[in-house]
Amino acid sequence: MTDQVTGPEVPGELASIRRDGEGGIPLWSQLKSALVDQIVGKNLPEHARLPSEAELCARYGVSRTVVREALNQLVNERLIYKLQGKGAFVAGRRDEQDFVGTRVGFSGELADKQKVITRNVLRQTVEPADERVRTMLRLAEDEPLVAVDRVLSVDGVPRLLVRWRMPERLVPGLDRAPLHTRSLYETLSRRYGVVFDRAERWIEATSPTEPDARLLGVSVGTPLLGIESVAFSADGRPIEYYTALYRTDRARLHVQIGGAR
Repeated sequence: MTDQVTGPEVPGELASIRRDGEGGIPLWSQLKSALVDQIVGKNLPEHARLPSEAELCARYGVSRTVVREALNQLVNERLIYKLQGKGAFVAGRRDEQDFVGTRVGFSGELADKQKVITRNVLRQTVEPADERVRTMLRLAEDEPLVAVDRVLSVDGVPRLLVRWRMPERLVPGLDRAPLHTRSLYETLSRRYGVVFDRAERWIEATSPTEPDARLLGVSVGTPLLGIESVAFSADGRPIEYYTALYRTDRARLHVQIGGAR
């Protein structure tokens, strides 16, 4: 989170707390619900400042222990964040994204959500495959690949670092295509007729190296999702491989599972 306070303080009086504890609802839970009503119900802007602990205590006539428990629960649910010595603030909204559970690319999946996608191409070249890629794509040792490393940002915030590979024989000249201005998957489909039939993906918790952290605008210890993917053509051949680091502080992944047949 940024140390800058960009939003206004949350205005107005919050909903009242039932002091009699009717229904056995703890005071901290009632206070939490009142704050959620303000944050979600009134669609407060990102980084709006919440009332201080002292203000909440005075407003509701509850102890600081009650206030801190309510705020801690909201931090755990990522609705707010705290800055030492500055208070509590509304957290940034997180998008839901489906690209991990579908054959749609990252930028294509967000195209219909009116998000501004920017692409910072770090490397775009032809190179030999390393042992992992050769194994996953079942390649001969000397077969060249097109390698594209890039950072994709949403509304100016880095979201995804991808290292993508595909056999050059399937996409000749892709190493010279202007991928900083267009969707990779749209280029694969329109220019090369590449269509994926299915994909297998592995997801794990990870943290970035220092260079990768800088590219994503996070600290080294920030928890990220690590993604490894292999996509297959209609005839069952593995033709695409990538690894990715994904920031879940700005969005969460949605995966849809079909029913048993």
